[in-house]
Amino acid sequence: MLLSFRVTNHRSLRGEQQLLLTPGYGTDSSQNRVSEAVPVIGLFGPNASGKSNVIDGLVYMRDLVRGSLRENEPGAGIERQPFALDPVAREEPSTYVVDLLINDVRYTYGVAVDDARVVEEWMFSYPLKKKRTIFHRRFDDYSYGERSPDSMRQVADITDSNVLFLSIAARSKQELVRPVYDWFTGVLARSPWSPRFARRSIAESLDRLGLLGRITDLLRAADTGIESAEIVEETDAELAERSMRIKGIEGYSPERRKDIRFRHRGEDGTFLLSLHDQSLGTRTLYELGFDVLRVLDRGAILIVDEIDSSLHPYLTAQLVKLFNDPEVNRHGAQLVFSSHDATLLGRIQGEEVLRRDSIWFTEKDEHGATELFPLTDFKPRRDENRERRYLAGRYGAVPIVSDNLFAAALATRGEAGDVSSNP
Repeated sequence: MLLSFRVTNHRSLRGEQQLLLTPGYGTDSSQNRVSEAVPVIGLFGPNASGKSNVIDGLVYMRDLVRGSLRENEPGAGIERQPFALDPVAREEPSTYVVDLLINDVRYTYGVAVDDARVVEEWMFSYPLKKKRTIFHRRFDDYSYGERSPDSMRQVADITDSNVLFLSIAARSKQELVRPVYDWFTGVLARSPWSPRFARRSIAESLDRLGLLGRITDLLRAADTGIESAEIVEETDAELAERSMRIKGIEGYSPERRKDIRFRHRGEDGTFLLSLHDQSLGTRTLYELGFDVLRVLDRGAILIVDEIDSSLHPYLTAQLVKLFNDPEVNRHGAQLVFSSHDATLLGRIQGEEVLRRDSIWFTEKDEHGATELFPLTDFKPRRDENRERRYLAGRYGAVPIVSDNLFAAALATRGEAGDVSSNP
C-alpha cells in the first residue's frame, strides 16, 4: 500500500513535491472505516500543469527498479528527464521516494540519480514503529543495518554504479528487500498512449486467469450492447497467412493466437464481432477493466493518466467506486489517476465520487515548475459543491484563458501574424 510519493527534479517537477495518501479525515461519505491510506487519489488541473508528470515520476521509479539490471549497461549512464527550464537542474540529481505499508510494516525506499550513476539509494523499515536501516548507499559507499545479513554486503560488489542495489539484491534472493521489490513489480500503469499490442495478450490472460466472465459482466453492465464474449483461436488460414508474413525470420515458428469476440444482438439474431469492431469507449473500458480486476485481486496499485479518455463520466465514476467499496476492494488495492473531468469532483446520480482527501491539484508557478497541493489545504466542507467551486477557480488549478486572445488566434487566418501563411 502506497502511503506517500516524493519526487524532485523530474520533468516539470523542479522542487520536491509530495503526494500524500494518508487519510485527512477519520471517515467520509459512506466510508465507515479508518485506513492507513486512501484507496483513490485523483489529480486535477489545467493542461500542461504537470498532472501527467506526477504520474510519470512514479512510473519512472517503477521502471527504474524493474528494469535497472536489464537495461542499464555498465558505464552507459542513466536515462532521465530533469527539469528543462533551469540549466542548473541538469547538474542536480533527480530523486524519488516512496513510503509503503506492506504486511503491516512500513518501508521507506528512495533513490537519487544523475545522468551518469546512482548518487544515493536507501531503504528503511519500521517494525513496531522503530526505524531500522536495511541499507544506505552513497555513490559506491554502502552501510547496512544490524540485522542485514553478511550476504547482502556481497551484493554491493556486483552492483554497477548505474544500477540499483535494490534490483540486484532482490535478484540475489535478499529477503529483507523483497517486499519492496515485489510491490514495484505489481504496479500497473496505463495512459492513452499505452501500446495497443497488448490487446491480444489481454484476451489470452483473461482465458488463463479465468476472468472472462467478470470482464464480460463489467462490459454488459456498462450498457455497451454486449451480451456475451468468448475466446477464440485463430483459424488455420489466419495462422498460415501470418506465418507467410514472418517466414523470413529465421528460427521463428508462430504459435496459434487467441483473441476475443463479443456477441451483439441485432434484428435478425446475434452476431460475433471483434474487438476492433467495438467503439473506442468500449475498447478503453475493456483494457482498463482488465487492469482494475487484476489490481483488485492482488491488492496492488493502478496508475492511470487521463482516466476519463474515451469514457463517459458515469463509467469513470463507477470504476472509482470499485476501489472505494470495501466489499469489493478487500485486499487494499489503490488507484491513482489524472483527469480533466470536473464532474468527478462532485456527485453523480446523487453519490459522491471522491473523498475530500482523495483530491489533489497541480498548477505551474511563474518559472514553469509544477506545484502539487491537496484540496484539504482549503479546508472544504463535506457538503460543499466541489465541482462548481473548482470551475469557479476557488481552488486554483484552472487555466487562465483570455477569451479575446483565444478568439483572435482563430480569426486571423490570412492576416498579418497568421503563422500558417509562413513557410
